[in-house]
Amino acid sequence: MSLLTSVDAHTSQVDDFRVLLDEALHDFLRARQDLAPELAAELRELILAGGKRIRPTFAWWGWRAAGGEPPADAVVRAFVALELLQCCALVHDDVMDRSLTRRGKPSVHESFAARHRRERWAGSARQYGDSAAILVGDLALAWADDAIVTAGLPAEMLARAWGPWQAMRTEMIMGQHLDLLAVARREESLEHAVRVAALKTAAYTVERPLHLGAALAGADEDTVDCLRAYGHDIGVAFQFRDDLMGVFGDSSVTGKPVGEDLREGKRTPLMSIALSRAQDDPAALRLLRRCLETGALTERTIDDVRALLVELGAVAAVEKHIERLAGSGLAALERAVINDEARHELVRLARRAVTRTT
Repeated sequence: MSLLTSVDAHTSQVDDFRVLLDEALHDFLRARQDLAPELAAELRELILAGGKRIRPTFAWWGWRAAGGEPPADAVVRAFVALELLQCCALVHDDVMDRSLTRRGKPSVHESFAARHRRERWAGSARQYGDSAAILVGDLALAWADDAIVTAGLPAEMLARAWGPWQAMRTEMIMGQHLDLLAVARREESLEHAVRVAALKTAAYTVERPLHLGAALAGADEDTVDCLRAYGHDIGVAFQFRDDLMGVFGDSSVTGKPVGEDLREGKRTPLMSIALSRAQDDPAALRLLRRCLETGALTERTIDDVRALLVELGAVAAVEKHIERLAGSGLAALERAVINDEARHELVRLARRAVTRTT
């Protein structure tokens, strides 16, 4: 039965975990609202504005898969760190990409710049906005560490968690740097684009959260290996889906302008495949390179690029990659010796991750 076509009416416990997590997020932020109040207010607004809580949810089911059982207040509090780490990544990423919106609202650097203009403060509104946003991201990263350390985990659990937590933070930063390098060096290979997806998204979205949760529960090496293999492939498929949504999605649903990756000249797997297939078509190659190099694209040009991506078969190729990755990820999960409830939920979460529209 195909992951991408099957439908499951099973009532999930994911929503129950979401309620517990949101309560823990509110408590954590409320306790710190008087610290760096202006920066904290922006961070709070971003966190509570929405988000799918994907990373804490995968961590929760990594913990459950390895034998963790509720109630687990300290574990839920520890997973607040994953949302804070995600906010750090979003804020810094928006500054680097000059993104105007996030989750349907002005991005943090745009919000600070707008306030600078309203108040008629001295200096550059853009520089102030960027600088303040960087501090918000730094604050989120610092508080992410605080969330784990102060969650109330027993010392032995905290010690087990620290390895995957350290790796997750470093891999996220490495992936972002590789993404920047790809643009600067005009990197066009699919291999490089997949490596960026694996580090920038898969590792800290699915693979390492699962590893973190399993480590907290004291999982054995074989279980961790299977969960990480599943997490890697589902995480890369998640990024491939994100690439498609960034070009063909609905901005009113995604909360970000459609075509932003095209305007930013991102070397995504979708674009890498298209460039490879356009080598014998000079007109198509010129359009793709214009898209990657100029930045300031008209809506007409973006529409033309979208049509070309379909015509070249790049979109269909990405869908095939997603299907293949989903299959290999589920095969790795099948090898894991875990309980049926966790296996069921991880299959369901994989389906959501690779077929999502938001």
